Amino acid sequence: MADRERQVTRTFVALADTLVDNFDVADLLHTLVRRCVELLDVAAAGLTLADERGSLQVLASSTEQARLLELFQLGIDEGPCVECFSSRAPVLVADITAEGARWPRFAAEAARQGFASVHSMPMRLRKQTIGALNLFGTLPGELGADDIDLAQGLADTATIGILQERAIRHEEMMSEQLQTALNSRVTIEQAKGVLAVTGQLGMDDAFVALRSYARSHNVLLGEVARGLAERTLDPAVVLAPRRRNP
Repeated sequence: MADRERQVTRTFVALADTLVDNFDVADLLHTLVRRCVELLDVAAAGLTLADERGSLQVLASSTEQARLLELFQLGIDEGPCVECFSSRAPVLVADITAEGARWPRFAAEAARQGFASVHSMPMRLRKQTIGALNLFGTLPGELGADDIDLAQGLADTATIGILQERAIRHEEMMSEQLQTALNSRVTIEQAKGVLAVTGQLGMDDAFVALRSYARSHNVLLGEVARGLAERTLDPAVVLAPRRRNP
């Protein structure tokens, strides 16, 4: 229990660290999904945010399978993430197969990607909902009450951070900041592909290399991704620490 409490404390410290100067929405959200997997009884996590038109977009995922499932349910406008955002309430599904009649296409795709349970938490503050945090399990089962409370707390912390940034800078900064993150996701996916091909890596390992380089050089994630996508940054340079430490 004491070890878990230390992990929870470190998680909130890590999230708070992303909210200081040089605020990076992409880094905040990727930190959130990674920490959810470390702390909660889930196999993967994903996060969706609404763009300036109110349409949900995938912003961060802990695994490629979670990212693909998130993209699928947004594409067909069916699934717990979509329902969570529209209802502004948690959607807790212990067994996806039992919801085949409710979300037939989503349930089939979730099984194909290896997921059996999903729990979606709204990212909301008062009357404003900006997205959803989605937690995936490979086995059927409910999340414990403590895990649900912690997941909602993590989602709320990220929400407050994003909305606080808007209040500090300017009222329009919220949509601009989110739109920048939404635009950067395409570049990040391109950069992951470059690193995956160059280093013969899976997409998840490629993202780890990308993020590690950005953090160790104190550069925004999107800037490193843009350098790789535009060929102004040598992928071998980004992969060099990984090759030194196989």
